[in-house]
Amino acid sequence: MVVMKMKFPFQKRVKLAQGLWLLSWCATVAGATTFTLGCVLKTELRRRAEVMDNADVHIVPNTLMIVGLASLGINYFASKICQDALDAGRFPRWKNFLKPYFAASCFFTVLMLLAVIMSYAMKGSLESSLKIGLRNGIRFYKDTDTPGRCFQKQNIDRLQMEFQCCGNNDFRDWFEVQWISNRYLDFSSKEVKDRIKSNVDGRYLLDGVPFSCCNPSSPRPCIQYQLTNNSAHYNYDYQTEELNIYLRGCREALVNYYMGLMNTIGAGVLSIFILQGSVLVSLRFLQTAMEAVAGKENTEIETEGYLLEKSVKDTVMEYLNPVLKFLLLTNQVEEGATTSGATPAAT
Repeated sequence: MVVMKMKFPFQKRVKLAQGLWLLSWCATVAGATTFTLGCVLKTELRRRAEVMDNADVHIVPNTLMIVGLASLGINYFASKICQDALDAGRFPRWKNFLKPYFAASCFFTVLMLLAVIMSYAMKGSLESSLKIGLRNGIRFYKDTDTPGRCFQKQNIDRLQMEFQCCGNNDFRDWFEVQWISNRYLDFSSKEVKDRIKSNVDGRYLLDGVPFSCCNPSSPRPCIQYQLTNNSAHYNYDYQTEELNIYLRGCREALVNYYMGLMNTIGAGVLSIFILQGSVLVSLRFLQTAMEAVAGKENTEIETEGYLLEKSVKDTVMEYLNPVLKFLLLTNQVEEGATTSGATPAAT
């Protein structure tokens, strides 16, 4: 069953080839844009790699870069095919090339759509990665003398100031870790001794936050120590006072930032996907319309073009069968090799 059959007079074929040539170059620029967007997202994710537990979310920019590069090649060949479609004598040389070309083009176009879907669906993975990464970053904040962690304090401070956030979930996360190195503690002081003895782990815990949590927009000088002690500060109530530190957690700030970035990129790539799909559909119509001209003396006759020669199911199976046969053959060869290798051992 032929899908979407259309009639193409000579002039209509010429206009289709010319319009498609222009469209393919627009899609080439769009492919370069997709690659650039992938690079931008990759760079932004790598900037905060120290507060991410894993790199699962990098699958989105990696996919965008792959389909962006593939799109450049796909649309370059599309433009060359359109040029040759204007000359019935040159078009037949593409006959053997077009079937694998369409298979590869459809694969990368679908991959582009998957990248769009992943850009919206990676929130959970991003959030869990940041949750563990930020927790470790806060825990190692004091380890400025430890190799591999010496820049952790600087990274966390810059992060909190840039994104105007404090802690993982909120500023109280700093109450649960010792974020001041023993190197800067006076162990002869009674206050230090009492604080260390007050918890079973022997850590110096206090209800304070690093300077990078201070909100410069607050009219009051920053209160970063004894945040829960009302008597330690004049005219201050911990429960009702709007604290002059950042109240938003860094995990929330980073998730909002990266999801906003990925959703914006996803919307742009979705429009590029539609453009790429239009190129492939139009090129398929041009191909089938031109194949009907092959071998004819009069190349200006009216021809019929179509999207699929068979049903969607039959067309998909036509492309999948060779792949399945190859995989089956490979599996049989591996099983044969295993059997032959085990026989001498049994003997």
